[in-house]
Amino acid sequence: MTTKDPRATGLAALAALVADETRAACLLALLDGRAWTAGELARHAGVAASTLSEHLGKLVAGGLLAEARQGRHRYVRLADARVAQLVEDLVAQVPAATVRHPAHTLRESSAGAAMARGRTCYDHLAGRLGIAVTDALTDRGLLRQDTGFALTDAGLEWFGGAGIALDLSGRRPLARACLDWTERRTHLAGAAGAALCRHALDAGWCVRIGSARAVKVTAQGERALSDLLGIPADALR
Repeated sequence: MTTKDPRATGLAALAALVADETRAACLLALLDGRAWTAGELARHAGVAASTLSEHLGKLVAGGLLAEARQGRHRYVRLADARVAQLVEDLVAQVPAATVRHPAHTLRESSAGAAMARGRTCYDHLAGRLGIAVTDALTDRGLLRQDTGFALTDAGLEWFGGAGIALDLSGRRPLARACLDWTERRTHLAGAAGAALCRHALDAGWCVRIGSARAVKVTAQGERALSDLLGIPADALR
């Protein structure tokens, strides 16, 4: 008589999906929240289109990716925020020496510095920018971290006063801690983190730079984050 946990088979299958460097590269690229074509992902992963198609099929079948076809193009994106959380949580467990490999070119060095300074983590802010915003929310009593992440009543009022609409009707947690893989500290995720990031981009506080997930705070953003959260401009550069 076996006493094996019935979930073991499913967990092993999920781990096997991620345990491939090409599929892992695709999942990491898709953390930018966009839909990519199969051709774009093939070039990014450095494999032939036919090879990538097989990998994408496995990720879609396993529920990690969602796909759509438009004309002759096949687009894929992460299935939902839970998949993004899973990928980010796994990356955060990778030893820092492995993640922060030496840059071989000036371009790689610049891209790495930009990602560390500020980036999107699927649909919320990460890097030093994400940490600065999270710390400011916490220091002002708008966010609690002592018993898990939670917006306070003052925090809910702050979002409303800043014109940042929160979706309180979904099943997604309003506030969730996400371990930042460059800073090794937690930043704000969940519906509140997504709403803040979306507003920052829509209002011109931040702009995307390059083809990766890196974002840069604009002069307008520096003023807004200083006025609303007291974050000094030099902490955002």
